[in-house]
Amino acid sequence: MRKIKLLALFLIIFTTSVSTFAQDDDPIRIDSTVVKLNIGVVDSSGRPITNLNGSDFSIFEDGVKQEISRFEATTAPFSVVMLLDMSGSTLGFRQVIQQSAFRFIDALSPDDRIAVIEFSDKTNLLNDFTTDRRPVANSIRVANGRGKTQLFKALDFALKKLSNESTRRKAIIVLTDGGDSSVREDDRDLLQKVPEDQLAERIDPAKNATLQSTLSRSDAQGVTIYPLALPTGDPAKLADPTPFQIALFQAARSRLKIIADRTGGSMHAINRLEEMGKLYAIVAAEMRTLYTVEYQPTNEKRDGKWRSITISTTKPDLISRTRQGYFAR
Repeated sequence: MRKIKLLALFLIIFTTSVSTFAQDDDPIRIDSTVVKLNIGVVDSSGRPITNLNGSDFSIFEDGVKQEISRFEATTAPFSVVMLLDMSGSTLGFRQVIQQSAFRFIDALSPDDRIAVIEFSDKTNLLNDFTTDRRPVANSIRVANGRGKTQLFKALDFALKKLSNESTRRKAIIVLTDGGDSSVREDDRDLLQKVPEDQLAERIDPAKNATLQSTLSRSDAQGVTIYPLALPTGDPAKLADPTPFQIALFQAARSRLKIIADRTGGSMHAINRLEEMGKLYAIVAAEMRTLYTVEYQPTNEKRDGKWRSITISTTKPDLISRTRQGYFAR
């Protein structure tokens, strides 16, 4: 009888474990027939324009005008994920990271919901989305870790958390050197037998499958991603680098730029650590100037092909920026 009870208990635990694992790996399920865009608008001098309304915008997909179904002004709150790289390469300046992150949360709107996630070998949710700044500040203080950089796993985890934030506007601010450990191993394998004079051209950063998977998840929700690129990942700052090292670092830095461009964000390169707080504040200011629009594409085919997005306003002297497009999956 005792053996039967033990067996039953084991089966319950095993089933629960499998169920939990499956839930953690569930794909993000978003209505992909709706396209969501966060749009920044500036004048010819680069000054943000924040007083437009929905009728001031025209959205085109592959050159075909789309009907805007929803519009949110620049004052609408965000759900924001702050992703902090706690891998070994950041051990020497954790205090600077803390001070800079504090400056970022101070610059956000009081109605913005913030989640803090740290990543290194593992990805840890330090606090779930909240408007209460006290747990957020505490999360920044206790963020700690070392080891490898699992950047794309952390981005995917952040996107999954954001998928529970309903129709709110969404953004990720990720502080990292960009050198994802797993992706870098893929790049190493690719370069193993390449002649030295061809190393710089051998890697096409955009064709990495891990990157494209993350971008597809971001497309599904219209999440804007802002990478803050640490100087430890800058190939120009390597001490006596080999062509092999330069190729690896250039590919990682290029992928951060691709993430920003594809999602409508901007990549900010941190040249000196003391700039970090200022750049965090700049990102917070950029977010406060974004409009959000949604539309249902007239092209209903889900054929996996690229759909190019362009925007115009009723004032032709204004300059608009958003994500470049998406794959219709």
